[in-house]
Amino acid sequence: MKILAFEMKVGNLMEYQGKLWRVIKLGHVKPGKGGAFVQAEMKEISIGTKLNERFRSDEKLEKAHVESRKMQYLYAEGDSHIFMDLSSYEQLGMDKEDITEQLGYLLPNMEVDVNFYNENPIGMELPLNVVLEVVDTESVVKGQTATSSGKPAKLETGISVTVPQFINIGEKIKVNTGTGEYVERASS
Repeated sequence: MKILAFEMKVGNLMEYQGKLWRVIKLGHVKPGKGGAFVQAEMKEISIGTKLNERFRSDEKLEKAHVESRKMQYLYAEGDSHIFMDLSSYEQLGMDKEDITEQLGYLLPNMEVDVNFYNENPIGMELPLNVVLEVVDTESVVKGQTATSSGKPAKLETGISVTVPQFINIGEKIKVNTGTGEYVERASS
């Protein structure tokens, strides 16, 4: 199935140059001159080589035909992460190296789409946004709240994001899984 370059998401599987690639990082760029483009970092599924490629926003790319199954993340066991198929209740393990870039957004009991290519699990697609708890951040200094700069915050999964000054430890925030950026405070 052909999709436009700007429709790619982190975790998508693409057929490019005759090989199967997983999108691990994306950047949408709109320069002052010229057309917009997408900067994609991709990792080949079979041997793990990485490729940085620039695509015009309107360029059509082949999204790999994969079967997607709704699964629930259960737990980590060594370097393997265990998922359960929500229709058959079968469990399967995925290697940490196959989902390293997405682990910071994964919580137990979270539902994800696991992609299968020739009946083998090859990756997953996360929801667009996830809600995570702030476990460590700087406290607000009086008078500093008027500035628009952010501050670093460590989340319950171990990743760090830049958040507004008013976010405190213990609050839940919504994070974009594609960009790794703070979206908003999560409603309780």
